[in-house]
Amino acid sequence: MQTASDRHEYPAHWEADVVLRDGGTARIRPITAEDADRLVSFYEQVSDESKYYRFFAPYPRLSAKDVHRFTHHDFVDRVGLAATIGGEFIATVRYDRIGAAGQPAGAGTSDEAEVAFLVQDAHQGRGVASALLEHIAAVARERGIRRFTAEVLPANTKMIKVFTDAGYTQKRSFEDGVVRLEFDIEPTDRSLAVQRAREQRAEARSVRRLLVPGSVAVVGVGRAPGGVGRSILDHIRDGGFTGRLHAVNRAFEAGRTEIAGVPAHRSVREIDGPVDLAVVAVPAEHVPGVVTECGEHGVQGLVVISAGYAESGPEGRERQRALVRHARAYGMRIIGPNAFGIVNTSPGVRLNASLAPEMPRPGRIGMFAQSGAIGIALLSRLHRRGGGVTGTTGVSTFVSSGNRADVSGNDVLQYWYDDPDTDVALMYLESIGNPRKFTRLARRTAAAKPLVVVQGAGSAPQGHAVRATRLPHATVSALLRQAGVIRVDTITELVDTGLLLARQPLPSGPRVAILGNSESLGVLTYDRCLAEGLRPQPPRDLTTAASAEDFRAALAQALADETSDAVVVTAIPALGEGATEDAALAAALQSAAEAAPGKPVLVVHVELGGLAEALSAAASTGPQAAPGTATPATGPGGPTTGPGALTASTTAAAPQATPAQPSDAAPPRPAAGPRLIPAYPAAERAVRALAEAVRYGQWRREAADPGKVPEYDDIDERGAAELIRTLLARGQGLTLGPEETCELLGRYGVHVRRALPAPTPDTAAEAARSLGYPVALKATAPHLRHRADLGGVRLDLADEEQLRRAYAELTGLFGKPEELRPVVQAMAPRGVDTVVRAVIDPAAGAVLSFGLAGAASQLLDDMAHRLVPVTGREAISMVRSIRTAPLLFGWRGSAPVDTPALEELLLRVSRLVDDHPEVVAVTLEPAVVAPHGVSVLSASVRLAPPPARDDLGPRTLPAY
Repeated sequence: MQTASDRHEYPAHWEADVVLRDGGTARIRPITAEDADRLVSFYEQVSDESKYYRFFAPYPRLSAKDVHRFTHHDFVDRVGLAATIGGEFIATVRYDRIGAAGQPAGAGTSDEAEVAFLVQDAHQGRGVASALLEHIAAVARERGIRRFTAEVLPANTKMIKVFTDAGYTQKRSFEDGVVRLEFDIEPTDRSLAVQRAREQRAEARSVRRLLVPGSVAVVGVGRAPGGVGRSILDHIRDGGFTGRLHAVNRAFEAGRTEIAGVPAHRSVREIDGPVDLAVVAVPAEHVPGVVTECGEHGVQGLVVISAGYAESGPEGRERQRALVRHARAYGMRIIGPNAFGIVNTSPGVRLNASLAPEMPRPGRIGMFAQSGAIGIALLSRLHRRGGGVTGTTGVSTFVSSGNRADVSGNDVLQYWYDDPDTDVALMYLESIGNPRKFTRLARRTAAAKPLVVVQGAGSAPQGHAVRATRLPHATVSALLRQAGVIRVDTITELVDTGLLLARQPLPSGPRVAILGNSESLGVLTYDRCLAEGLRPQPPRDLTTAASAEDFRAALAQALADETSDAVVVTAIPALGEGATEDAALAAALQSAAEAAPGKPVLVVHVELGGLAEALSAAASTGPQAAPGTATPATGPGGPTTGPGALTASTTAAAPQATPAQPSDAAPPRPAAGPRLIPAYPAAERAVRALAEAVRYGQWRREAADPGKVPEYDDIDERGAAELIRTLLARGQGLTLGPEETCELLGRYGVHVRRALPAPTPDTAAEAARSLGYPVALKATAPHLRHRADLGGVRLDLADEEQLRRAYAELTGLFGKPEELRPVVQAMAPRGVDTVVRAVIDPAAGAVLSFGLAGAASQLLDDMAHRLVPVTGREAISMVRSIRTAPLLFGWRGSAPVDTPALEELLLRVSRLVDDHPEVVAVTLEPAVVAPHGVSVLSASVRLAPPPARDDLGPRTLPAY
């Protein structure tokens, strides 16, 4: 580390792992005196041209003085960072603080620094310099530097592009044959947009390296059939993997060249040629040696099936941290450990590197599950015929991340965002490691394709390292919905909704036509539509005598009707009906649906063993069983389980999967065009899926124009900032007093009605005279505050006599004045009591919440939540989204209240916490909304140093 003369300790928090442009990883860390040999070795591998561009002259080697200068830093005025892979430097960056004349300067005299880069030629074009610029800029800002300068030769176009593409506001000049660049390093909207676009491309490519490998090595393949490693090898081979496949086991006897028809090796090092992906299935104690072999051979990524990590306790958690650090040192990313595996059904890949013995049916649904057991259930549901949602829609890619030590749902979302083979994303999340980032990525993804999520409500599994959040589960769910996530509660609903969205268009509204041959089933569907907030039309009963042609004509008419946005067809079997009739009905429905492709069609069927399959076959472009091929037996309850059931070696049998495709024939992937009609065995399942599609469609339309954060001329942002700085000088965190609260809120146009303390009847009378009658007398003791139901409030006191009588009643009921803390407040106009809150959550960010005061919010948790900053459109929807919103709009003859004034109050509070992250909590309770205006009767504000915002800093992978 540094010597005793250095001014600062080694800044370990500057260390970070980053994903590069090509999907590989590198580690960025400060350069220290111990790096002298690494620096010399690095410099020797840089071309003469790159050296010339760095020093503006031939510079074949570094002198001892150069090495000392470039490795000894004070971490304030002189800082150097290195990007490393395998512990060796691949690039460096440094800044030196300078004064106005370009001479070295100290921290108290200058906020400008000169910056310079050097990247090994072999690693140029990988985005290393761009990543280093983000990190050195963050370091500089931490040390009080606000501006960088750089001098670059005109021929060094790559480095000029690094600076110009970063998105910072800059000035450029040309003097003495050198291009001089100056730019502020404070993040801007453009620099953040550039950073996030680079993040998306890099993380998507890092996942693509895992899902689209050209060669795979399975490490831990047993010599005899059975066992995890041998099973996965068989699954990859039998699934028809199009790349090169290798089996690795150090216990193979010398001279063995193949096993089960696959080339066999005793070590990854023995493989001739590159290996893109290694699937590791060896005991945990042997994994470090495998990682080293893979890293030295240039393997790009790992899927670690092995267990015995964080899920097993503290010792395993430390083993997991070491695994991630070890793999990242070689630039590799990890799925797992304790993973179920990955699947890619693309005809050009056909990779089944998982514990699922059958390759899932190709389709356009991407699936991510943190749990292997849930992954099995998801894959099984998509294969099932009858007894559930049916159709030949299958999987594009599947990832089961296990302990999610490295690759997470965020990374897979980055990949799916622009994956042309994925139309719908389904995710089962037991925990969300970075809620702020997930919400941002989900919003962007949902604007392009549906994202359906089941989120575990309990604590995070033992194997998951997640950030702590103080937000209730219901609040997190509301924030996900705000981001466009289709949030469902069960795996059944996940698949129900996903299959509808995968093959049917989004409904343009909530109006639903219902038709079928069962009056009772139609009425049940109608009732469920009402319960889900849809607007159903009266069901049309075709009677049990309806033929396939009757169904076709009725469906065609409903689809042509401009007063409906979706159609639900209900069908029950007629006596003696058989497979022929099922096929005829399916073809009739398909014919009508294809003639009107703009509206979704769903079928609710009861005990129709053949209709679901017929509906699937009517539009299927997926693989069909060859003549004479056995298919799973089905009955009224769905498929029966057999020897080919989708299972893992350590799990119970799951529902049967379809037969595997022959390894020598690539199955065609279903095209995006044909519309499969999903069939549901129960009305509530069909309607719930449709309701989710309706809500998502509405979100998509609103997301196209999200509105703006309004500006208010009377907001004093600078004055509020000065007040906050003054108040925080008293301590690290404090709750403001009444006067300070009123002053700070007043800077943002939020005015709190004065409440004067009344420790005695005489002071109460004096306060009332100064405020003017009528007044309210309130007890503000913690156990009585906001509890009008306990009798601690007396309203409309018209004179001193009433005030003194009320004072005597309160003290007689609840105790001495010093226990009650009574206050006197002028009466506000009558209206609806509401509560407005804002909090800064360390994981999710700033959240604004709104509801009606009292039982509605406290007992029923009827609150609306939005991420800050809130737009005008979001404030309007927020007020209307709570279940008790009718009380604001004239419920049962009451006067409607001033909701525009309420919306403005929400927007002003949102602006306050967005402009000043030191405001970590605000509560306005009650805020009384009258027919004209809103009165804030009580408020509290808490200040604290703002939590670090990693979404505004440089790109990094989660630290281990």
